[in-house]
Amino acid sequence: MLLNLLLVLEILVSLALVGVVLLQRSEGGALGMGGGPSGFMTARGAGDLLTRITWILGASFFVLALLLTIVAGRQSGASSVVDRLKIDPLDTNTLNQPVAPAPAPGGAAAPAGQAPLQAPTPTVRNPFLGDQPATGAAPAIAPSPAPAAPAQQ
Repeated sequence: MLLNLLLVLEILVSLALVGVVLLQRSEGGALGMGGGPSGFMTARGAGDLLTRITWILGASFFVLALLLTIVAGRQSGASSVVDRLKIDPLDTNTLNQPVAPAPAPGGAAAPAGQAPLQAPTPTVRNPFLGDQPATGAAPAIAPSPAPAAPAQQ
């Protein structure tokens, strides 16, 4: 609720700030454009008023941005990413067990109830054909045909 209220105030202050900045007279002569006396607020007092309003709106914009950051941080909790990980169901006893040995090269069968270990097949991602098994060699590139010799007359 408070976050939504602060967000609406931030948007209103930013729109007002843009409007006040656009109302101010240009003082630079960039690209031949200068602030001439043709504006509807040309008095020196109007410039001071717009400058003060700009400072007030700018300060309130930064304060609201800081408050939004603080309130959003408190709503998400003071936990870190590590605290949010689901590591409770992991059993440390199963993590520390040694890896089963690989089957003998002579073709000995694996013990009953245990599947033989196999190395994963490396794959190559092809954007057009999907995952393909890697062959281990670079794909052959057909040489471009040699240019034909000009006909002799």
